[in-house]
Amino acid sequence: MPGRACRADSAADRAGCRAGSAAAGSSRPAAPTARYGPAVRGHPPGPPPALSSGAMDTPAASRTPADPEVKGVRLRDPGPGELGWIVQRHGALYAAEYGWNAEFEGLVARIVADFAEDHDPYLERVWIAELDGRPVGSVMCVRDREDGAPGTARLRLLLVDPEGRGRGIGGLLVDTVVAFARSVGYRELVLWTNDVLADARELYLRAGFTLVAQRPHRSYGVHLIGQDWRLPLQEGSPR
Repeated sequence: MPGRACRADSAADRAGCRAGSAAAGSSRPAAPTARYGPAVRGHPPGPPPALSSGAMDTPAASRTPADPEVKGVRLRDPGPGELGWIVQRHGALYAAEYGWNAEFEGLVARIVADFAEDHDPYLERVWIAELDGRPVGSVMCVRDREDGAPGTARLRLLLVDPEGRGRGIGGLLVDTVVAFARSVGYRELVLWTNDVLADARELYLRAGFTLVAQRPHRSYGVHLIGQDWRLPLQEGSPR
């Protein structure tokens, strides 16, 4: 794809760009020391922060399990086989709903494989949304490797399966990434999406993201308009 490196930032953001980009297959950057805020320069001793033992990991001022729109939903780490579920559902849903070809599924597979092979559990996470014992959504928070900005996290692979829609799960997933990125000391959160994903854009606007750039491109067999969104996380971060 001309111009911009590939970004499949979400499955509610359903990225659109060419395979083989920095988003999908770049080498990992050096350790985060001196690149991030005080909370992320040194890892605390012991195991990485775990998901709460309750129904979900959400910002205190946001949705809670008692809210009707998220009742019965649990956010948790992926279990065996569920990283593969993320790839399969992205490929199947985007083909059915937007006519995207297998190039997109290949890109998602590379993103997921990169995460599984090498990630920092203190600074990078994947969440599965579970409803009635089955996965119905996903989202990822990783260090940004495209623009290389110090202290920048990237929201990726946001997805809500049709059977989980209309319950507030997409907003819950976005809020969880925002809270996690802020808590570990990232200064800003960015994402890349496409203009056709109107529902996802509403979630980003509601969470406080601002559209900072957009440009047309052709990917996955269709014409799209890619969009960059940004959210400052720490007081004093430039807007």
